[in-house]
Amino acid sequence: MISRRHLLFNLTIIIIPWMSLFLIGKRSIQRYTLTGVFIVVFEIFNHIYGHKRKWWKFYEKRASFLRDELPFSIGPYMPLSMWLLKISYGNFKKFIFLNAVADSIFAFYFIDVLRKLKIIRLNRLNHFQFFIYLHFKAYLMYAFQYLYDKIRGTGNQQTSH
Repeated sequence: MISRRHLLFNLTIIIIPWMSLFLIGKRSIQRYTLTGVFIVVFEIFNHIYGHKRKWWKFYEKRASFLRDELPFSIGPYMPLSMWLLKISYGNFKKFIFLNAVADSIFAFYFIDVLRKLKIIRLNRLNHFQFFIYLHFKAYLMYAFQYLYDKIRGTGNQQTSH
């Protein structure tokens, strides 16, 4: 059975990021959705792998991918990826920097907050390893968007706000 705290947390990390997409603009949604879907699917496979390797541990007694890891995959990953692409796509250094900042906040600060809330804790990874686990996907995401734009012929055109 999922605790009330864990349920509220899961709903929060899913609903708030998705609601933020109302502010991103229709053109940005159209342009970055495929990359967002790609990174979510890729992240689900990463979460399954990390789950099996016991890189983290959820405090709920019965381990459940659907209750534990999946909300992280479908919640913040796609909306945050789309926002980071909107804000910085076309400037690779800015994109990598902003991703490093977001990944650092999660790996070095927010994961400790989640541990104190008894949601999740790192198990077989230290904070730096967890940062690398999060951050390497930024390069893959940028490359995917770049190839997608090349195929569609949109290049580095800026989207309107």
